[in-house]
Formats: sequence, structure tokens, C-alpha cells
Amino acid sequence: MVFSSPIFVFLFLPLGLLLHAVLPKGARNLMLLAGSLLFFYWGEQVYTLLMLVSIGANWAFGAWVHRVRDDARSAKRVIAYAVIVNLALLGFFKYADFVGETLSTLLMALGALDAPLPRPGSLFGTSAFARDYILTATGDVRLPIGISFFTFQAMSYVIDVYRKEGEVQRNPFDFALYVAFFPQLIAGPIVRYRDVDQQIKERFVDRAKFALGIRRFVVGLAKKALIADTLALPADKIFALLPAERSVELAWLGIVCYALHLYFDFSGYSDMAIGMGKMFGFDFLENFDYPFISRSVTEFWKRWHISLSTWFRDYVYLPLGGNRKGTARTYFNLVAIFALCGMWHGAGWNYLIFGLFQGLFLVAERLFFTDRTSGGGWWRHVYVLLVFVVTWVIFRSANMTAALEYIGALFGGTELVNPARPAAMYLNPLVATMLVVGVAGSIPWIPALAAAKQRWAAAGERRSLVAFLDWGSTFALLALFVLSAMQITASTYSPFVYFRF
Repeated sequence: MVFSSPIFVFLFLPLGLLLHAVLPKGARNLMLLAGSLLFFYWGEQVYTLLMLVSIGANWAFGAWVHRVRDDARSAKRVIAYAVIVNLALLGFFKYADFVGETLSTLLMALGALDAPLPRPGSLFGTSAFARDYILTATGDVRLPIGISFFTFQAMSYVIDVYRKEGEVQRNPFDFALYVAFFPQLIAGPIVRYRDVDQQIKERFVDRAKFALGIRRFVVGLAKKALIADTLALPADKIFALLPAERSVELAWLGIVCYALHLYFDFSGYSDMAIGMGKMFGFDFLENFDYPFISRSVTEFWKRWHISLSTWFRDYVYLPLGGNRKGTARTYFNLVAIFALCGMWHGAGWNYLIFGLFQGLFLVAERLFFTDRTSGGGWWRHVYVLLVFVVTWVIFRSANMTAALEYIGALFGGTELVNPARPAAMYLNPLVATMLVVGVAGSIPWIPALAAAKQRWAAAGERRSLVAFLDWGSTFALLALFVLSAMQITASTYSPFVYFRF
């Protein structure tokens, strides 16, 4: 089940909100937990047990490290166990096939192996159950949806308890709700337990907060259904072309569509998660802050997928020494965490190379930029956009060969055999409109207008304009919901990029 499906928008979410409103406070958390498990089971079936194992193990690790955290040696041992268990769980289901394939290729090239190693999926046998629920059509281990998010979230809880930066949760059901809560289960943001601890125990939803939640959800749904899904179609078709069929203009159209699709797809899901959180009484931190206006790669990563960047900073970069152990060590740490960040996104050399490039650009900016997050002229914006447009080709491509072929097409390095594919074949009026809307939506003019309206209302100025904006925003929100509802009920094409992460 995805947020942009009719069954979720018109049945699951309204029913959940109704039950949350009518049930006594003591039953609300159990209802949300049951609904969250049902939400996950809807698409994952047997892997629901895997998530429950992760929840149980991390709840136990949290209680254990809390008991021994005044004994530094014992506490470190517990943390080591917790990290090993979590990374082993994530590593097997996400990276076992990649590691096995890479190791087989290396050993066969060295002559140490005559045939490829058995696939990790063979551990589950060849039963119909394994084929239907655990393995893909090619025999690989199927990646459980959201495992990268709920594993990192659970690990952060145990580490925070160890650091005495968060309280231990003695109620296993409340802890399970923290990990499995369906708005942020499959796509984040990655929530720290200390940020929602009190909200799990006691929360209140008033009319203003509920209305704000509806607004955020509708805006997120429109981002996903209207912009992201529309631009995903031409992007997928252009990336699927043979290299000799991809002209310069087609290559640029494809990667621009993909960049906007990626942003509005993921930020739309984050908006929906934040909005649903507010409707249920939770306040989640923001996950995106208009990253395309950044003037450096450093600034971009402070605005894009903020919860993941913050997680790697707090739990990897700083423990490695951050910038406290000299220049060379700082540069190494930056490249290392972005290599890991790249691999977090997927099991493949292209993800690792994407992450390495991000780390190297951060190092280069420390060397050559006096101010890494502001200043500079228009060329700084162009530089950032070019960096991400080109490196997202690596991120999007199936392998590095395909990525290099596509990058060659961007700069006219491909000899066309079949150039009879004009951009107009993919740039229909709807796609062109969504490209314009996407570019406009990447600029923070709406928050600026909302802030100005608040100033005018507080000062009693421009009352007619304030009234017009109030009514106009309500009408626009209603129109966005109607158009989004029409789109999700009429279309069967609704890919979500971060499902595979």
C-alpha cells in the first residue's frame, strides 16, 4: 500500500483518523500500532515478522544498555552487539546478493573459482512460499520495504540510550509504535526517539494542527501524483533508449525530468508523512528545505533528506572524529560517510561511486570555497545543479557503463544511429506544464508569500489582499486534492523511488 493509492487515501487513512478520534487515549497507541502493522503486512506479508524481530531486538538492547551504561566497558559491548545485529540484518537482505556477485566475479577472474557462488536466496530453498514472498523472479533476496529507514531509526534509539541522550522505553508496544508508525515507516523522515518520546506518551490535536496536517498531506499528495508521476514517464522512457537513439536534447530532457521527479516524489512523501503525523498529534522534523536553491554541495546536503544527513553526521561522522582530528582526517571522514550514504541508497557500484563523488565535492569546496553555504553569484547555483544533474545519472543508471553512455549523450559524445526521436515525442503539453510547475515549486516563493501575509495580517495592513490569499489558498488546496484524486484513481503508474532503499 502506498500513500498515493485510492485505498489508502479514501479508506485506510480516514478510518485510522476516525478511530484515533473516538477511541480513549489509552487505546490510541495500540490502535496505531495495529494499523501500522497492517499497513506493512499489506505489501510485505512474511517480512512483517522480520520487522517485529528488529523491534524486539532493539527494545531489548535499549533496556540492556540502560542497565549497564554506567559501566563503560559493558555498555560498549552491548552497543557493539546492537550494531552488529542491525547491520547484519540490513546487510543480508540489502547487500548479500551484491557482495556474493562481486565476490564470485573476482574469484572467477583470479581463477580461484570455476562457477559462481550460490545465491544467498538459495538459503530459503525453492518452495512456492520462498518464490512468492522472499525471492525475486531472478532468485535474489527480495528487499523488504523500508528496512533502511526502520533499521537506522531503531539503531539511533539504542545509541541515544547509551549516550544518555534519550530515555529508555520500558513499554514494548510504545517502542514498536515508534519504529513501525506507518506515516514514516517506509520513507522517513528518520525520527529520533527523543523527539517523539513525550508525544507517544501524551499528545493533543487541536483544529489548527489538524488543518495544518491536512494541508501538508494534500500538498505532498499533489507533489507525488501530479508532478512526480507525470515526469517519471518521460524520464523512464528516455533512460530506456539505446545510447545511439539518445540525442543531446533528449538526454537533458530525461535527466531534468528525473531530477524533478526524484525531488517531488521523495519530498512529497515526506510532506504526507509530516502531515499525517500532525493529524495524529505528532510533530516530525522537516526533511527537505528547497535544496535546488543551494549554492554549494555542502549546503545541498543540509537541505536534502535532512534526517539522513543528520543521522550520518551524529552516528558516523562525529564518532569518526568529525573535523577534530586534523585536515586529512576530516577529508577522509567526509568521503567515508558519503560513500556509506551512497551505499545506503542501494547495493551497487553506481551508488558507491555516486556517494564518493559527493564526498569529493565536499572536500573540494573546503579547499576552494571561502564560504561553503552562502555567497557567490549565479554561477554557484549553476555549479550545484550541474553536479547533481550529472551525478544523478550515475544514481539512476543500472550500471556504470550505462551511466557513462548517458553522460556522453549529455555533452554530445554519442554517435546517433537513429536520430528520429525528437524531444516532442516525450514533451507533451502535460509534461511541459509539470516541468514549469516543478521548477516554480523548487523555489521558496510560497513560504515567502505566507510570511508576508502573516506580517500584513498582524499589522492590519492590506486586508483585502490577505483575505484573497486566505480564500485563494483554500481553493487551491481543494483543487489540488481533486486533481490528485482524479490522477490516482485513473493512473496505474505511480513509482516511488525510495521503496527500493
